[in-house]
Amino acid sequence: MSNEAIATRLAALRARIADAAARSGRSPETIRLVGVSKRQPLVRIAAAVRAGLDCIGENYVQEAQAKLPKLRTELERHGIDPPRCRFIGQLQRNKAGAAVELFDAIETLDRERLGASLERRAAAAGRTLEVLLQVDVSGEPGKGGCAPEALPSLLAASQQWPQLRVTGLMAIPAPADDPEQLRPAFSRLRELRDSLQSAPGGESLTELSMGMSADFEVAIEEGATSVRIGTALFGPRSISPHAEKE
Repeated sequence: MSNEAIATRLAALRARIADAAARSGRSPETIRLVGVSKRQPLVRIAAAVRAGLDCIGENYVQEAQAKLPKLRTELERHGIDPPRCRFIGQLQRNKAGAAVELFDAIETLDRERLGASLERRAAAAGRTLEVLLQVDVSGEPGKGGCAPEALPSLLAASQQWPQLRVTGLMAIPAPADDPEQLRPAFSRLRELRDSLQSAPGGESLTELSMGMSADFEVAIEEGATSVRIGTALFGPRSISPHAEKE
């Protein structure tokens, strides 16, 4: 895919985000577009950044370790600031140290033991890390995310992690043929966030990371502040999924 095609796709996505924001009475500037660069070649990612993309999301620590330094070197060689990078995949505790070093934010904190590991690693690295609490709003077996009823205790535990700045909630609802079928799941995540804002630590819960290529407009209408878009921006993934085994 050419650089021009990537730039055209990015502009079209921003226009759709603006339209969805207008329908919900919000400014498009309040919505972050995260380009999901999983299994995408560097040339496409760099083209999107040159076109104005300032945030990417990676699903696999191993793949990010291989790609991100090369991406930064390529962009800096042309005087372009590298994008911020968010981790949006399931994270094992043995990858917590690498994740803290690589990413500006972790969106998939879903259990206390992982939070404690990230806290230790962030303290050792001397940095404060933004995190989102991932919630399983669809009740899918084997999927990441804490159960909604476990969310208050996870938020309470986060008060013992000074190096982690909890800014909101994230969810990946079960896929559906019609985006409208996901509206209740997106609404549920917003309601969970709102219900926690009066709890200790809840005042910082402003972010809602929800919505992907097929359903981001509905997610925005339901309050998303961050949408994660991959194939609609970059096209089909073209790198072998060798890094999927984390």
